[in-house]
Amino acid sequence: MPSTYSPSLKLELIGTGDQSGTWGTTTNTNLGTLIEQAISGVVTQAMADANQTITIPNGATGVARNMFIEMTGALTFSTTSLVVPANKKLYFIYNNTTGGFAVTVKVSGLTGVSVPNGQRLALVCNGTDVVNATSYVTTTGGGGTVTSVAVQAIGTGIKVTNSPITTNGTIYVENKGVTKLNAGAGIGL
Repeated sequence: MPSTYSPSLKLELIGTGDQSGTWGTTTNTNLGTLIEQAISGVVTQAMADANQTITIPNGATGVARNMFIEMTGALTFSTTSLVVPANKKLYFIYNNTTGGFAVTVKVSGLTGVSVPNGQRLALVCNGTDVVNATSYVTTTGGGGTVTSVAVQAIGTGIKVTNSPITTNGTIYVENKGVTKLNAGAGIGL
């Protein structure tokens, strides 16, 4: 029985009785390289003013298998996308490009999530498209002021960037129709 590959991380699944005497190489690649890349891999991805497609190849290293992807490069317009495979996977994305533009992380042909310039987001590909990995922000502690926050909720259009927030105060956001949110115990997005 020939090897097959796992659906999300594309690890080689050795067929019963296959690779006699050489299976250790495949196992070491799966465990020591590919799984490590998926759990703790950090990679930079050069971006340009176009869609950049990254992949998870069968049984080999690939940019999209990494847990943390730092996007770099100089952008001159705002329609740039990082296109990931439709594999169920968690990503931490850092838009460290220059030019001040957001980059959309998405599956080909779909909507995805816009990552503002200079920001880091936890995203997940649900097997269809890329969505935010979190949907709830809460304040902690007994008072005081949060001086910097970046909140984004795709679908509702809420976006707060570097706004002062007090635990007993109000968050003012730029949005279509939403003018303020109560910042008491938490903000449900």
